[in-house]
Amino acid sequence: MATKHPHGDADPSTSPPPPPSRRPRGFASASTPAAPPPPGRRRGEREREREKERTKLRERQRRAITSRMLAGLRQHGNFPLPARADMNDVLAALARAAGWTVHPDGTTFLSSPPPPLPSPAQFGAFQATSLETPVFTNSLNSYAIGTPLDSQASALQTDDSLSPSSLDSVVVAEQSIKNESYGNSSSANSLNCMGSDQLLRASAVCAGDFTKTPYIPVYASLSMGIINCYCQLVDPEAVRAELRHLKSLNVDGVVVDCWWGIVEAWTPQKYEWSGYRDLFGIIKEFKLKVQVVLSFHGSGECGSGGVLIALPRWVLEIAQENQDIFFTDREGRRNTECLSWGIDKERVLRGRTGIEVYFDFMRSFHMEFRSLSEEGLISAIEVGLGASGELRYPSCPEKMGWRYPGIGEFQCYDRYMQKNLRQSALARGHLFWARGPDNAGYYNSRSHETGFFCDGGDYDSYYGRFFLNWYSGILIDHVDQVLSLATLAFDGAAIVVKIPSIYWWYRTASHAAELTAGFYNPTNRDGYSPVFRMLKKHSIILKVVCYGPEFTVQENDEAFADPEGLTWQVMNAAWDHGLSVSVESALPCLDVDMYSRILDTAKPRNDPDRHHLSFFAYRQRTPFLLQRDVCFSELETFVKCMHGEATQNFVD
Repeated sequence: MATKHPHGDADPSTSPPPPPSRRPRGFASASTPAAPPPPGRRRGEREREREKERTKLRERQRRAITSRMLAGLRQHGNFPLPARADMNDVLAALARAAGWTVHPDGTTFLSSPPPPLPSPAQFGAFQATSLETPVFTNSLNSYAIGTPLDSQASALQTDDSLSPSSLDSVVVAEQSIKNESYGNSSSANSLNCMGSDQLLRASAVCAGDFTKTPYIPVYASLSMGIINCYCQLVDPEAVRAELRHLKSLNVDGVVVDCWWGIVEAWTPQKYEWSGYRDLFGIIKEFKLKVQVVLSFHGSGECGSGGVLIALPRWVLEIAQENQDIFFTDREGRRNTECLSWGIDKERVLRGRTGIEVYFDFMRSFHMEFRSLSEEGLISAIEVGLGASGELRYPSCPEKMGWRYPGIGEFQCYDRYMQKNLRQSALARGHLFWARGPDNAGYYNSRSHETGFFCDGGDYDSYYGRFFLNWYSGILIDHVDQVLSLATLAFDGAAIVVKIPSIYWWYRTASHAAELTAGFYNPTNRDGYSPVFRMLKKHSIILKVVCYGPEFTVQENDEAFADPEGLTWQVMNAAWDHGLSVSVESALPCLDVDMYSRILDTAKPRNDPDRHHLSFFAYRQRTPFLLQRDVCFSELETFVKCMHGEATQNFVD
């Protein structure tokens, strides 16, 4: 009897179902094209991508609003909020200001009844105990004078549009944010009877006792023209008269610029220090200290006899054949103020790299004045790292037509920088990214006028983040290389680095002017911490530029400037990284308000960590250096307050 094959002649109706087909693997899978997704699925994917972009835009807007609110609380309320504050930090600060006790675990209770508000007569005699939190005081004052309950409830409200997961969820103080000054226009009693200038002066008088506070040295800069282009001291007697005046004011020392274009002017590696040697000898006679600034840039100002301080002549001769040693903008215009960071490792300077040229100059200075450093005459050495001696790209050159508040332009179009950009793009796997942005505007553009810097612009795209990371990374690499050799050359001396104050467009999402200057610091990113980590690695003293009251936030400010907010971010980020911080005044001190503001910055009253400046430097050629009767009493009191010796307050 023949045996049937179990699969050959089986009845189809009774046979088991065929096994499922397997997905081809390996090369076989490539031969089978995948079926395209149905049209409905494609539309759904596009809608999800659009929703992601809308979510990102909403989050950026929330963070920008949060940043402005935090800045208002810090600046006008003196709330000691950390750099990355959340809602708990803000609530705790408000509760403490109201007299409540807040423990680290969140336990909150009213330890004692809030102190009664002082009467207007007491304020007229300046008997108030504290005016350190004027915004919160004005809010409490509105409760004390019979304000209706509905308006009281709106004084402090929670912004429900902010999600708890946002970077800085905060409590919004509507009344205080709208009023940039310390006064409250809705009331006419108590504190509000005084003008904003009177409140500032009252605060200075009430909190003007700086005795037993930390000693902060004060330095004043000497004029550029005292050394001519042949490195000769022009007028020794005029220098002695100026130093004698400074000595009478109890100033600790002076700031002296040592120009690369003067010392190594004619021949590579031939240094002439004779004029500076004579100058340091005169300063030593008056027992003043010296802070030396090694200036590796040129100056647009004229020294004695109309001499322009430029880069060394032999460098300019090299530039006649190779202009790519200078920073270059998108139009191909060269900036001859300083050398491009693209040649830091390129042997284009008579067989030396840019880094080697800087190191040879620093080593020559140390060998020439080593004895003065050991004696303590030279207290610190500031190393110039970019345009105007500051750590930044020359993104806003006036000789190229830039005017405030232009956003500036990226300076990365010389041959060597473009080579580096191409290598970075190739390593990333996107060679078409080896270009600068073509929609970033011009020197005098506004951020909202450009496709790159506007809200939701290309600065936050994949390409934009790549380019800005590369652009700021070049700055950080330059810092690391120069400071590594500086610590080697100066053998333990205190080294100072100056950070610029690019405060315009700070209240926008992109911070366009900071981006072109090399600081990747939009509202959703801390652009200063990477720089400060590098400075901490080399134990550097940070110098911050400080501006006067006329540069505070204005409601109708078309530049969206915020110098106080920027200074607060930079100083607190530096202190968080363990850096010593100093301040340089960029404007003349001609009134009491300016001195009070500098003192508040130098010795923060509400800082729980008791931070203070390491020194204060005045870099302008100011009237008090030339005219003894201008602001003399205020300046003398200011110096005593910085020294922690003052027993009297400022006078008008």
